Parts: sequence; structure tokens; C-alpha cells
Amino acid sequence: MSLSTAVSDPKSLITEDHVKKALKADKGIQAFLKSWKVVDFTKRGDNYASEVRSVKVKYSTNDKEDSEVTYVVKLNPHRNFEEFQEAEPFLFEKEGKFYEELVPVLNEALISAGQKPLRFAKCFLVSLEEGKEQIYFEDLRARGFKMFDRRKGMDECHIALVISEIARLHGASYLLTKKVLEGESAEARYKFLAKDFLDFTPNTKVMFVSWMERCVDTGVMMLDRIGGYEIASAWLKSFRSEVENVLSSGVQSTRFSSICHGDCWNNNILFRYDAEGRPVEVMLLDLQMCCEASVASDLNYLLFTSVDGDVRKPNLRRFMSLYYSTYKEVLEGGDMPMHFTIEELMEEFRDKHKYGLIFAMAIVPMMLTEPEEVPDMSGADFETLMNDFRDISLEKLKTNPLCKPRFLSIFDEFMETGVIS
Repeated sequence: MSLSTAVSDPKSLITEDHVKKALKADKGIQAFLKSWKVVDFTKRGDNYASEVRSVKVKYSTNDKEDSEVTYVVKLNPHRNFEEFQEAEPFLFEKEGKFYEELVPVLNEALISAGQKPLRFAKCFLVSLEEGKEQIYFEDLRARGFKMFDRRKGMDECHIALVISEIARLHGASYLLTKKVLEGESAEARYKFLAKDFLDFTPNTKVMFVSWMERCVDTGVMMLDRIGGYEIASAWLKSFRSEVENVLSSGVQSTRFSSICHGDCWNNNILFRYDAEGRPVEVMLLDLQMCCEASVASDLNYLLFTSVDGDVRKPNLRRFMSLYYSTYKEVLEGGDMPMHFTIEELMEEFRDKHKYGLIFAMAIVPMMLTEPEEVPDMSGADFETLMNDFRDISLEKLKTNPLCKPRFLSIFDEFMETGVIS
């Protein structure tokens, strides 16, 4: 897709035909569309790989009084730089097919094992027309779900819910591959899982690797400005040459292979709370990076992007035990034996630390940025955008007291466990 086909306002991609199809998928063929309007509700920094809008719909069924429903719509954002435009069709294909093809069979595997379905939003329409990609979901706000403050690290209660749901996803994946696919890999059957930024197009590979290498460069600058972390800084400089390999093969595993979320951090998770404000239910969002990889890739990604060191380090064993017991429960429900021990899981988690580090370098500075400080991605070219995020990261060291401890805790743990030596 060329820049010449870009649209100035992504919400113009929403048409009455799309709305009608989503309404009938949700409410049945008897639902009659009366009116609809697009409503903005997200802030800058809430979404990076897509544009998100809501559509308020009035409809009638069987001559009853008019009713209302709201849908959340993910749209091709038509970013200014060409490399990202080339990636968008693949990202929407991955997420759309995950909901259309994988969610039903994963849920069937869970229900057969005596488990509840996975906690994903209901999906009512996937439209993959190139340049006009869009996906319609239920509005989870109507059920009381809300986004956790991305500028804060999750506490034990929040992370426990996410860990359990990730374990259920991975457990369902194992049952699917062993009992339905009869040992065939998930990405061999569901080929969209095998696609990622490194093979969408040559341009997207260059962009993605360059982005991650630049994030590592920024990490070195941050360590040097803080001072006292010369060993970690030198290690990080040498690690830069490993980035592409870690991204391409560093999370592959035979024994621990699973369908993974691939992008599990604060922005892609919603919670529902009880009357006392305690989180009681989680919803996983944004499957545009779904893949088949080691279960430890999701765990590293989550724990190093979305949890502060003073929560992660003392509770790591507890988090892993919760993951292990939940995963084991799914397998036992499906009459399958557990195929690794808790110690082997811990070893696999440590073995994939470099993957978690790369995304921590990329995501943590963005998480600590105020909405009004997030660069406008709609008009920026790639080089300008990377420079803006670098400058914001360095500025956060001076202005945000959360930045230094969250950033340094990762390197402290890596040095203690021998990843950095």
C-alpha cells in the first residue's frame, strides 16, 4: 500500500454497511439499524498500532421500542511512514483471524476440560479490505471494565489475574495442539501466527529491528546519565548486536511452545472491579502480535514492562507458582499430564530474559509518559518519532520519580541472576 492511498481521518473508514453487519452479528438478522454516530473516547498514548473509536447505534427489533448499543472499532490508523502502513494489513489479519479462527477452538478445548471460556471481548465483525481494515468489538465499558493506569506498575492483585488468564490461554493452546491438531504446530495450521514484523515485508523488518536497536541505545544513554551502572551499560552496548537474533529466534521453544498473546502489557488489558475497588476480572485485548512461541515470552514481556521491581522481585516465585498451577489445572481437566516442572519453568523464564529486556526498553518510557507528552504519530516520520521517544525517555529521568527505580530494577535483577556479568 502506498502513501498516496492514505486517508486523513481513519474514522472515515467506518461505513453504514459495516455498522449494519456488526449489529446483525450481535443482535440477530431481525435487528434494524435506525441511526449511528462515531464517538472518540481514547487518549493519545492509549493505542499505537491502531486507531480506536466507538460507534453508538440505535436499532429496533420486531417493532419493539428503540434500543441502543455501542461498539468499539479498531481501524487502520494510516500512519505517515510507509513501513508502518505496510505492516497494518498483516497486524489486522493476525488479530482478526485470531478472533475468527482461534478463539472458538481454544474455547472449545477449555470447555471440554471443564473450564470457562477465555476472557476476550466478543468480536462482531472483521473486515480486512486493504487500507480499510477494521474490527468491531463489544464495548466492555458497559460491563464495568476499565484500563489500568499505564503509568503505574500493576500490584499483586492485578498481576495475579493477568498471570492466571495467560496460563489459561497457554493451557488451551496445549490442549488444542495435542488433542485436535494431533501434534501439528499451531502456526502450521493457522499460518497467520507465523507472520511478524520481521517477515511482513523487508521494510517492516528494517523498521522493527531499527526501532528496538534504538531503544537499546536509549537505554545505554539512560544508564550512563544515571551513573554507577558501567557494567550494565557496557553489556547493553554489546547486546545491541543480538537484538535481531533475539527477536527472530530467541523465544522459540519445543517443550514450552504455545499460542502467545505477544503484546501483553498494561495498555492491552482491562479490569473489572468490585464495590471496594478490588480487581475481580480481567480482559485481554489487542492480539495483533499473537504468535507461537515459548510461554516464557509472554511472562517476560508482561513482568518486565508492567510490574515495578519492588513487586516483581519478591513475588516472582509466587507469580510463577500461580501460572504453573493454573496451567496444570487446564491440562488435568483435559486429561493431559503436566509436561514440565516449576523449576523448569523458572529456568525457561530466565532463559528468555533478553526478550523481556528488549520490550522493557521500548515500552517502559512510553508507559511513564503523560498523554499530552506522547508524540503525535499521525504526522510523524519514523526517524522523527524515534528521536521524540528518545528525548522523552531521557527527560523522564529528570521529571518522573517512577522512571529511575523501574528502569534500574530490571538491570539489578539481571545482574543478580547472571544475565549481565
